[in-house]
Amino acid sequence: MIKLLTGIISPTSSNSKITPSLTLIIILLLIGLGLDYYGSPVYWPGFISMVVFYGLIFYLGMYASSLKSSNNLNQLLLAGRSMPVGIAVFTMSATWVGGGYINGTAEYTASSGLAWVQAPWGYALSLIIGGLFFAGKMRTYRFKTMLDPLSQRFGKKMTAVLFLPALSGEVFWTAAILTALGTTFGTVLSLDFNTSILLSATIAIIYTAIGGLWAVALTDIFQMILLLAGLFVILPFALDHTGGLAETWNTYSQNQGTSLLPPWKGWNDAAWGNTYWQWWDYALLLTFGGIPWQVYFQRVLSSKDAKTAKRLSIIAGFVCILAAIPAVLIGMIGNVVDWNAIGINPPEEAALTLPYAVRYLTPPLVATVGLGAIAAAVMSSADSSILSASSMFTWNVYKPLFIKKQDPKKHLPKIIKRSIWIIGISATLLALQVKSVYVLWSLCSDFVYCILFPQLTTALFDKKANVYGSISGFAVALFLRMGGGEAAFGLEPFLPYPMIENGEVLFPFRTMAMASSLITILIVSRLTQKTCPATPLVPCKD
Repeated sequence: MIKLLTGIISPTSSNSKITPSLTLIIILLLIGLGLDYYGSPVYWPGFISMVVFYGLIFYLGMYASSLKSSNNLNQLLLAGRSMPVGIAVFTMSATWVGGGYINGTAEYTASSGLAWVQAPWGYALSLIIGGLFFAGKMRTYRFKTMLDPLSQRFGKKMTAVLFLPALSGEVFWTAAILTALGTTFGTVLSLDFNTSILLSATIAIIYTAIGGLWAVALTDIFQMILLLAGLFVILPFALDHTGGLAETWNTYSQNQGTSLLPPWKGWNDAAWGNTYWQWWDYALLLTFGGIPWQVYFQRVLSSKDAKTAKRLSIIAGFVCILAAIPAVLIGMIGNVVDWNAIGINPPEEAALTLPYAVRYLTPPLVATVGLGAIAAAVMSSADSSILSASSMFTWNVYKPLFIKKQDPKKHLPKIIKRSIWIIGISATLLALQVKSVYVLWSLCSDFVYCILFPQLTTALFDKKANVYGSISGFAVALFLRMGGGEAAFGLEPFLPYPMIENGEVLFPFRTMAMASSLITILIVSRLTQKTCPATPLVPCKD
């Protein structure tokens, strides 16, 4: 199947991009016919449009692979460090504005109020702060992955340990956005949840393995344009069901009450109580937990110089805010609209707000465009995340620990492509098991914030940070974070944190875990300088 889709024809052939794409379209149509025949009715207008969309995406991925050698390590990982700022902004923005971002924003706007819609501005701030303080330094040192400074400062074995939270973040992120796609396809196309995830994940994995970062970047341009156009096209039709923008806002404001705006009055605001501290915990988590991601630094490090790296990061932050506006408005509409008046039952879960708006509040043609926007958002993030995790594993774990005699330049591209398949399949299996978009989405930044942010910050900016400090900081962060429990995994809190209500810890233990880890690294590193002198950072060679 893989050979059939990627092309038995040579990559230099003029038909090498068209033939596999047409083959893919035929296979998808046959799958649709099979589902329809065996009792799973398919909404054919929407399904055909998705088949064409996937064919175009696959064609672009194949086209990218023909532009640059996919067997060159630097091309696979960093697009040869020659990505123009325009393309880099598109791929950076498209990576963050994924299915979890769009679906989650609409979900929490509808169910919890604007005050709890923290991800859009939190992630936007993370891109801006990352651009101001982290991007330039990372690009100046010519690192290949986010883990390179950790490897230089703390050693390859500790880096292999720190790879685990980085990997879990990328896998959870990919699973979250695939889950968002499954729920949307199931609602709009009446397509089976599992089938939707399997089809989309397979296509993203194939073209990512073929073309590397260039394939991801070029498909992101098309996907980001379709995303923004599709979501903004939906709005006028959906607003017709709620009396227009002004009426929607007035009704929504009345419905939400105190959860409409953030808790600006301070910790003694009786309307918020202890949730005030939880709000700030998540706000800081999303802002600083959005920085230590390989999927972010892969774009930063692919820039031609440090100045470009800073610019693309800051610009992408503002694009993320822009992309969240239609999702927020759709969430308001989902909260206000009288679903019974249009002849359907309200969504069973808030996570279905965006899919319901696409299917039931717009004409069929517009719904098809909206569905394409969501599919674009999902694939633009899934391919990036899978490539990022594979890059870290290959460069920072496999290469230093396992390569002895082989030529890295010849051997590593093969390992990257195999890793793309392994990590992509793992994320897909997780998405098939856990069907809550927001739970997976929030877990992504959670572990990254608590564990990786203090490690990366001290590796880059503290000249005395050493491996003893890193080990101690890791242990402290893990203990304090897991001490607060995790409902997604059925873990109860085992530390006596205050402010526990209804079994949930409202005390900002995540931020405490991060800050404690940061302080521990600083103190232990200084106490152990004589026995373990800090290793300075040095620029890498391409």
